Amino acid sequence: MQIILYLSVALIAIAFLVLVIYLSKTLKSLQVTLTSVSNTLSGLEKQLDGVTTETTLLLQKTNALAEDIQQKSEKLNSVVEAVKDVGTTVTKFNGTLQNITQSVDLQVEESKEKISQIVQWGNIFLELKEKWQARKQSKPEVSIPERQKLRSH
Repeated sequence: MQIILYLSVALIAIAFLVLVIYLSKTLKSLQVTLTSVSNTLSGLEKQLDGVTTETTLLLQKTNALAEDIQQKSEKLNSVVEAVKDVGTTVTKFNGTLQNITQSVDLQVEESKEKISQIVQWGNIFLELKEKWQARKQSKPEVSIPERQKLRSH
């Protein structure tokens, strides 16, 4: 019976040895896998640091750009207001010109007959002046003593 006991102990020892060998191989494989995962995480950490740095720079540039756009937008608003005021002024000026034009048209219409009479009188005056000059050139000039002689006869 002792032999069975020794054989049982030897079998348990062999089984334990096989278990330890398989556990050792599994742990070695797990160690290789964990080392690989560790290296991968280390690489990801470096890449994440680069991305974080770039993101920070991009955020700073975006904030600066947003501030610049805000300032330019405020300046543009004042320009738009000025253009709007110019448009209002031009509209008022056009209205004033239309009123003046209507007033001048009305006055011209009212004084059309007077202007026509003035033009007719001007034409008559010019005709009389031309006739007088023509008559003056056609008559020989008589001196004053000769005029007196002519009057006395």
